[in-house]
Amino acid sequence: MDTAPVLQTITPVSHDLGAFTVRRALPSPQRRMVGPFIFVDQFGPAQLPKGSAMDVRPHPHIGLATVTWLLEGAIDHRDSLGNCARIHPGQVNLMTAGRGIVHSERSPAQERAEGPRLYGMQTWLALPDGKEEIAPAFESRRDLPLVEAGGAAARVIIGRLWGAAATTTCHSPTIYAEIRLAAGGSVPIDPDAEERAVMLVGGTASIAGAPLRLYELTLLAPGAALTMGSETGGIVMLLGGTAFASPRHVWWNFVSASRERIDQAKADWREGRFAMVPGDEADFIPLPGTPLTLSD
Repeated sequence: MDTAPVLQTITPVSHDLGAFTVRRALPSPQRRMVGPFIFVDQFGPAQLPKGSAMDVRPHPHIGLATVTWLLEGAIDHRDSLGNCARIHPGQVNLMTAGRGIVHSERSPAQERAEGPRLYGMQTWLALPDGKEEIAPAFESRRDLPLVEAGGAAARVIIGRLWGAAATTTCHSPTIYAEIRLAAGGSVPIDPDAEERAVMLVGGTASIAGAPLRLYELTLLAPGAALTMGSETGGIVMLLGGTAFASPRHVWWNFVSASRERIDQAKADWREGRFAMVPGDEADFIPLPGTPLTLSD
């Protein structure tokens, strides 16, 4: 029987960017991490005005892996390794920053005249001890397993769910999946992950009969075998993994177990010591005075 399913709920902080809204659930004062997830942003759904676009100028990262997942729309990724990739719904972009990488994210040129659609998630995975300074890398995967059962379809983005494993690189034990529930659908949530959470991003859903609130990050009780269902249909993101033994510091786009390493990254970006993005060198995001992403 499902009992005490919810350990904690986190209402994200909303940032109105004009054409669309970004909702940030992690990091928060209530919780720094869920497994390796140290940053959880949800954006959209939004229809941008004609002639406008999402343009995230080149910016740096260290000590983490970014995971971009779309429900609608498309984004062009470029990075300092020379990678160029367009992401669409159903595929994942995983960028491992390691000791340092720079990237930009922009709406495709051909979508700007009519106004791009934007709806999705961007999350960061902290890199575990011993891997924070690995070589930067990028991968875009379309061959993600789809598991269907009980009126639900789960796309496994990272890790393993219901016996299916994604081939996406896993730096530490991680589960990340998009679960689409049909009206009246009901499915079990595996208790394997040490820490896990769900976020309702569309429609309606409940855990053990407890309704999920839209865009709220709901932390689930560890080790409990839980059932998720929906009366009318819904989309839920499941995320989690093994808890980190040592804490991580976050400042802007930098994550590290060492404050000194973050200070070095600040100086490196300020002084222009990061490699830039080929084909997107004309502009960049300068080092902020007080960043929106801060957890220390």
